[in-house]
Amino acid sequence: MKEFADFLGGQPPFDALDAEDLARLVARVEVEYFAAGAVVVAEDEERLEHLWVVRTGALEVLDRGRVVDLLGPGDTFGHLWLLSDLPPRLLVRAQEESLCLRIPDPRTFLAHPERLRFATMDPVFRRRRLTAGAMVRGERRLASLMRPVVWCDETDRVRDVADRIGVAGTSCALVRTDAGVGIVTDHDFRRRVATGRIGADAPVGELATVPALTVDEHATQATGLLCMVEHGVHHLVVTDQSGRPAGVVRVVDLAQAEVRDPLLIRAAIEDATSLDQLAEAARLLPTTIVELSDNGVAAGHIGAVHTAVVDAVVRRVLELHPSPALAAVRHSWVLLGSLGRGEPLPLSDVDTALVWVDPPESAPDPAQGIRAAAREVLRDLQHCGFTLCANGANAHNPVFSRSRSGWVAAARGWQHDPTQANALLLSAMVADSRPVTDLPLGRALTEQIRSHTRTTQFLRALLDEALGWRPPTGFVRDFVVAHSGDHRGQLELKSGGLVPVVALARWIAVVSGDARGTTPDRLRRGARAGLLSADEADTLAGGFDDVYSLLLRHEVNAVRSGETPTTYLAPADLDSLTRRHLRETFKAIALVQARVDRDWMRRLER
Repeated sequence: MKEFADFLGGQPPFDALDAEDLARLVARVEVEYFAAGAVVVAEDEERLEHLWVVRTGALEVLDRGRVVDLLGPGDTFGHLWLLSDLPPRLLVRAQEESLCLRIPDPRTFLAHPERLRFATMDPVFRRRRLTAGAMVRGERRLASLMRPVVWCDETDRVRDVADRIGVAGTSCALVRTDAGVGIVTDHDFRRRVATGRIGADAPVGELATVPALTVDEHATQATGLLCMVEHGVHHLVVTDQSGRPAGVVRVVDLAQAEVRDPLLIRAAIEDATSLDQLAEAARLLPTTIVELSDNGVAAGHIGAVHTAVVDAVVRRVLELHPSPALAAVRHSWVLLGSLGRGEPLPLSDVDTALVWVDPPESAPDPAQGIRAAAREVLRDLQHCGFTLCANGANAHNPVFSRSRSGWVAAARGWQHDPTQANALLLSAMVADSRPVTDLPLGRALTEQIRSHTRTTQFLRALLDEALGWRPPTGFVRDFVVAHSGDHRGQLELKSGGLVPVVALARWIAVVSGDARGTTPDRLRRGARAGLLSADEADTLAGGFDDVYSLLLRHEVNAVRSGETPTTYLAPADLDSLTRRHLRETFKAIALVQARVDRDWMRRLER
């Protein structure tokens, strides 16, 4: 027993346990012997109740017959599926004679399960990628993945619905209720029925979540992933063209690495009961982004998943550390910049703002207390590994924390006199804002964008600001690069390739009065509104995707190697095809800029 205690206590996730809990752990250990070729975890297992630690020998992990990982002494496996409540859908077998220590879910019997350090461990696939291109890229339609619906009425007994689910071999049922279609899942049965909170003879309507989360049958696998990550669920109801439920898709139907890893983080965020636990969950994000990129997930989808995780962390920080000053007044936390648009890079800053309802005239001004509380929230976000805006776009700054009337008055002032200090910069930042709490109040920041008080002078000034960002094209050389300093001979991809398109799309958002969505979303709306031609919108959207993808891969490589990422890149480091394509992209963006600059008034009149 002492041997097991020394072996397990010297490595995560068990190395923070005290002596009493380590003794409890060792008492539950079962030693299992596997001959070469023996199956340890089968592909068709629905749910794991244990995890394993390899003591001697070697195990191999197979995904659809292909070896994707090797496990040796000291490696823990099964914890990923145990934590996320996902079926493995992978085969684990002994490559040679092996001894494994089998341990039941330690969270169920330890006195201090919060000391388990799962977040410090590398999940399966994250250490040694043995194959390339083995993962599904997320482009399959959900209609091809969905499973038949099991129906019930809200008055049906819980036990009868459970039997119906078991007979159908599925994990959920849809519930017809007066309030719409609801859903009950196997997780609901385990969490509320098995614990006695709801009786087996109770009507299933008491157990159902109403309304059920839906997604269109033509949505892609990647879209389904994003929806699950955003809402922290493992089931989606797939609807047909008429909006009626046509099937159900489960997380296990999408269970490739691009689904498992973000959902594991999201589950860890929701389960965190302390700031330290939340920080451990949040710090999985950079390596998860690396994994998604390695699996060929599109850059736009990676940015959307990144955004969803940051949103969840911000909300959880606010839940874990409620502030009396913030609780005393209705308020909204708002993300700005690339996170506001939903297109961050791996190590983007977290830019924030605050808006609160106006207090009664006789009440004291709550601004000072609100900003002090906001500073503490921002410190918590820093503890979670996020970097705040170095240029001051933070919610404790008076420039970025105002009452609703204060924001409206400021926006009107910027529009009426765009020559005042920082008017255009602040207008741009407000245009890129997105609330993450109290959405109706948070949208007050962009309401003024829809106002008819915008002047031609303001729109022209904002356009000049946007067109001031020029792609680095040259007449003699392929690119304009830095000629001195630390980045001599390098190209600044963000300001030269990304920002010109982002800024023009932002101008379109202000002109059209609709600031929702990503840069490509805004460009498409610009084409529909006649502010761009369809060809111009496609050119700009394609250029944005190319540069964003290149920048994301560049930062991913820096994260993987432990280097400090930059947005500078040496053209000589690119292959000739990428270099040529990038040069043509920059020229095409510059051409669209020139056209908009020339006939912008005519476009406004369309």
